Amino acid sequence: MAKRERRVGYGWPVLLAIGVHIAALMLTVIKWPESTPDPTSSSVVQATLVRAETATNQPQQTKDATPPATSQPKDQEDASQPAASPPPEPSDQPTAESDVQIPDEVVEEAKAQAQRLQEEARRAAQQRAEAERQRQKEAAQRQAQAEAERKRQAQAEAERKRQAQAEAERKRQAQAEAEQKRQAQAEAEQKRLAALAERAAQANASSLDELISEEQQSIANAEQASEAANGFKNLVRRYVEQSWNLPSNISSDLRAIVQIQLLPTGELVSATILQSSGNSTFDRSAINAIEKASPFREMSKLDASVRDQFREFNLDFNPEDIR
Repeated sequence: MAKRERRVGYGWPVLLAIGVHIAALMLTVIKWPESTPDPTSSSVVQATLVRAETATNQPQQTKDATPPATSQPKDQEDASQPAASPPPEPSDQPTAESDVQIPDEVVEEAKAQAQRLQEEARRAAQQRAEAERQRQKEAAQRQAQAEAERKRQAQAEAERKRQAQAEAERKRQAQAEAEQKRQAQAEAEQKRLAALAERAAQANASSLDELISEEQQSIANAEQASEAANGFKNLVRRYVEQSWNLPSNISSDLRAIVQIQLLPTGELVSATILQSSGNSTFDRSAINAIEKASPFREMSKLDASVRDQFREFNLDFNPEDIR
């Protein structure tokens, strides 16, 4: 590229210099009329030659083009005129002008390269910024997920503790009720034995045997009545369980106590919430189950003393069973 630029830069100046030298040589060989030579002619030629040599950007010395100071005869002028020097060879050394003048293609290529580098730097910076934003986003997501997991575990632990406490409370109440029932039975037995002893002390031996027989019969009747009562309550519980549509997504520690009032025929008088579970849907499902399962016709077949026990009684509802 540089070599081609030097050929383009030196071509015309060299041709111009050659033309000037030929013109000067022709002026020297042509015989002009005798007259006072124009002192400015040689100067014009010399000035033209100097300008032509300057255009080639080569340091040239023009010692052979010195104009005569005074007018001389034609012969002296011919004798003093030196022969035309050959045209200067193009120099391979770069000139100051060639150093300054840069081809347009190089300039455009340099600009394009600078723009490409700038664009690549901009894209790299944009990619780094995007990567940093993505990293921060992922870090925030991981932190949020960790926080959500921590809260979930904390809630699960709190729910487990609450259910454990509720189960412990249910067992405690069941034990308390069983103990209360045992104490009542023991007191009743003590009273019965005391009454029997008092009656035996007042009667003779024959009457004592009769009293013992009557007591045994009474015990047998009471056992039958208790069995009948338990059987009827289990029957009611089974009917209600079959009619109960337990709501979905219900906690296992819910508990509701419902009071039931029946006629001697087993028809339902009312079903009332004595102790709410705190969940209206659960409470309402228990009431609906009782209403759907009634009437309980088997009640009319019970002994009168047993029927009286079920004129009013309670059912304990929880998601696992009914008591």
